Amino acid sequence: MRVVFGFIALMIGFGLQAQTSEPVVEKEGKSVKATYFHENGEVAQVGYFLNGQLHGEWKMYDVQGRKIAMGQYVEGKKSGKWFFWSGEGLKEVDYNNNQIASVTQWNNGEAVAINR
Repeated sequence: MRVVFGFIALMIGFGLQAQTSEPVVEKEGKSVKATYFHENGEVAQVGYFLNGQLHGEWKMYDVQGRKIAMGQYVEGKKSGKWFFWSGEGLKEVDYNNNQIASVTQWNNGEAVAINR
């Protein structure tokens, strides 16, 4: 579980460090949509805030514009299924109360490992 958590923290941290352009912030109803960019102008992250907390769908992209992570926040906490893409693989991470409940590793459409 530590390896998975470390991988996820690394992916999120790397995405945050790679950004140097000013974010675009837009009000959408009661939420605020924030878009962050890589140095090359590609979108790095898109997500929503509600009352100053991460809330709603959040997506992260690499410098070529490929999606590398996607999931939901509820009042600042990761919730439900999150997906992390890396090369040909996909990790499906289920969160319960902001903690990892299970992890499924997918390779070419087939589950190859399940950790609980």
